[in-house]
Amino acid sequence: MKRTSLAFRITALCLGVAGVAVLVAGLVSARLVLDAAREVSRVTLADQADVVAEQLGEAGRPGRARVAEVLRGQGVRIVLIGSDGALVGEAQAVDAVRQLGGKSGVVGTRLVEVRSNVALVLDPEKRVQPVRKLFRNIAFALGVGLLVAAVAGLLLGKLVARPLRRTAAVAHTMSDGRRDLRAPEHGPAEVAEVGGAVNALADALQRSEGRQREFLLSVSHELRTPLTAVTGFAESLADGVVTGDDVVAVGRTIHEEALRLDRLVADLLDLARLGADDFRVDLADVDLRDLVSDAATVWHARSHAKGVDFRLELPAHPVPRRTDPRRLRQVLDGLLENALRLTPAGLPVVLSLTDVLQVRDGGPGLSEEDYRVAFERGALHAKYERSRPVGTGVGLALVHGLVTRLGGTIGAGPAPEGGAAFTVRLP
Repeated sequence: MKRTSLAFRITALCLGVAGVAVLVAGLVSARLVLDAAREVSRVTLADQADVVAEQLGEAGRPGRARVAEVLRGQGVRIVLIGSDGALVGEAQAVDAVRQLGGKSGVVGTRLVEVRSNVALVLDPEKRVQPVRKLFRNIAFALGVGLLVAAVAGLLLGKLVARPLRRTAAVAHTMSDGRRDLRAPEHGPAEVAEVGGAVNALADALQRSEGRQREFLLSVSHELRTPLTAVTGFAESLADGVVTGDDVVAVGRTIHEEALRLDRLVADLLDLARLGADDFRVDLADVDLRDLVSDAATVWHARSHAKGVDFRLELPAHPVPRRTDPRRLRQVLDGLLENALRLTPAGLPVVLSLTDVLQVRDGGPGLSEEDYRVAFERGALHAKYERSRPVGTGVGLALVHGLVTRLGGTIGAGPAPEGGAAFTVRLP
């Protein structure tokens, strides 16, 4: 379907508005002109009738003929009225005077002015000629107005469309991968707003693509580390470098690194599938106390092995929720793994359940800016990979996505234990 340009639409709109204005002005002008012409003709004819009535008594027959000839040239017919009421003149003029019964007035399109001894009848054709000329002048003026409106609309359309065309050109260039161009932000407020929105989008895309590149670099690094270990130890086994009792230790290392790779790949797949329609969420009625207790058993042992003080806070009453227990356990494991990785030995990791789920730690914590971007993929990984033990960069993003798919919300903030606190609210 072919779309018309903005310039064409503005021109058409200006022409439409001007056309309506011209039509209304023409109708009003026609009415006013007709009324004015009729009134002017009536006053003029009345003045002529007064003059002729006085002159007829004073002029002789040649004078009367001269007066009649002059008036006939002006489209006025004379009807003489005798003392007995007899009418003398052209038949049509006499007939008009008779129809009015000897009074002044209008008969059809003829104006009639009656005096005691004479009546003047204005020929309708003479009345119409000046009006027609005036109408032609008005029509010409209105036509000029329409032409001016068309030119003004065309210029206005081009003026308004010019920054929009530039903005569209920038947007098309952005779709080809360039991010260094910016749209003009001038012109009418709405047009400038469009340009500003496109520029903001370009900035956001630039930042997003930068984070994606950093994320891919960090993921490739995370993949390379266990792959290097697996490859190296596998080559040692294959070449016979490792023998005897060392084979068990090497096999255990290969197994752990393979599990690490599997977790990373699984997290990446889950993160990619979160927005898909086929991402399964199996809802069931769950008592969160049981789920939290099961998680605490596992993470208490892992914390003890690292020397971290694991604490569990449970309410005395049941906390029923309708949720997916497997996905919720995945959320808890992700948060607890993140907390345990950052918490030094001797400091606490707390798993708390009230009306909300909360994981707190005594680690180094985060800044206010970090809390705002904590759930953005790879944001904290890129910042702290050289100063703290970090994960794959997808853990918190995956947790946020899972909680959202479960219909809940998750927030981050400082913990009373000194580190970070992550709070999950489920419907």
